[in-house]
Amino acid sequence: MNVAPPVPPVTEIDLLPFSEIVDNARIDHERALTTGLVATANDGQPDVALKGSLMVWDRDHLAWWERAKRETYAAVARNPKVAVFVRNPTRDKRTLRFYGEARVVDDPDLTQRIWDRAAGREGHRQGAPGSRRSRPRRSRARRPA
Repeated sequence: MNVAPPVPPVTEIDLLPFSEIVDNARIDHERALTTGLVATANDGQPDVALKGSLMVWDRDHLAWWERAKRETYAAVARNPKVAVFVRNPTRDKRTLRFYGEARVVDDPDLTQRIWDRAAGREGHRQGAPGSRRSRPRRSRARRPA
């Protein structure tokens, strides 16, 4: 009988020290060797999506601009649990994994502030305010090795 290995402990952490790594993952390397991914599960089916607008919002939250409102948007609506994977060897050799719950926030002021930050980094031409974006809350992470 196969026994699954124990799950590493998940701890609450301050996300701010990871800002430079996460916020610049999309733009630091031109050959797409750096990236931010968000994994969700919709009706039991896993999904992974690139999120060029992924950012550390504050000490407890990550945020991204959800332009397309397709698979990730639907998955978060059904199951808020997400895993976020960030690799940015330009700034740090570690691979970061964050776990938490995401939600779509409809507050117009917060939407505008996230759009303003995302648009500058990702070079958005579509998905202006009025689109949805998600913000994981109660972010937790496995401490990077």
